[in-house]
Amino acid sequence: MNDLTKIPFHGTEIVATEIDSVPHVALRPVCESIGIDPDSQARRLKRQPWAVTVIMTGTGSDGKNYDMTMIDRKTFTMWLATIDTARVKDEAAKELIVAYQREAADVLDKYYSEGGAINPRASEHQLNALIRQSQMRMELVQAAKGLIDPKHLEAKARVILAQGLGEAPEVPLRDRPLYTSDYLAEKNLSRSKLKSIGGVFGKRVKAAYILETGREPGKYLLNLANGQTRPVNAYTEADRPLMDQVWDKYYGKVA
Repeated sequence: MNDLTKIPFHGTEIVATEIDSVPHVALRPVCESIGIDPDSQARRLKRQPWAVTVIMTGTGSDGKNYDMTMIDRKTFTMWLATIDTARVKDEAAKELIVAYQREAADVLDKYYSEGGAINPRASEHQLNALIRQSQMRMELVQAAKGLIDPKHLEAKARVILAQGLGEAPEVPLRDRPLYTSDYLAEKNLSRSKLKSIGGVFGKRVKAAYILETGREPGKYLLNLANGQTRPVNAYTEADRPLMDQVWDKYYGKVA
């Protein structure tokens, strides 16, 4: 059984622990503190592809052992951003969640439209880690010269530099990198549908690009979720109409 820690939260306490070195929060105490039904929230989270829930045994205030639904930190922050505030009974809690959701929406917009966002409350340690990450990415860009499409490489360098400075990247919209995977992600497909058409869609876009330009697309490195990179075809926002054509021709009726 994992050691549980009680953390002050909105005049009460929530329960947290580490599972496989990842912080997790007990769902029920948080729900009860803000006045929403924990059982319905647990069922809703289990239906979400982004949510990670774990059942573990913990000791209640009565000394008995109970099964508890735990959610990891990433799920916790995403869940707070998706709570229906009309269901939150505690007015003070509702005000805090509304403020959080507005900030989360702003951050998400900056991530996709400007390449990233920096928390103004970030600690010096967190900022130094971000700077080091930017340095490593710039070193990777330097090492990729001659291997990756020059226009894309310049755009990536501008985005990385802007992220390090906490500014919006000075990259014309048409020159901003566009991954076929990101294009498909905008279509809100199910995970299985995305997996089934992703590879074929990429091949069709490449064929359409060659037919239109008379040359193969350049290459650039795609950062994977596991920290690794792999070369993929280089497109920019200027190629979005081409992707639209492929989508409309082959996948326009995909739900």
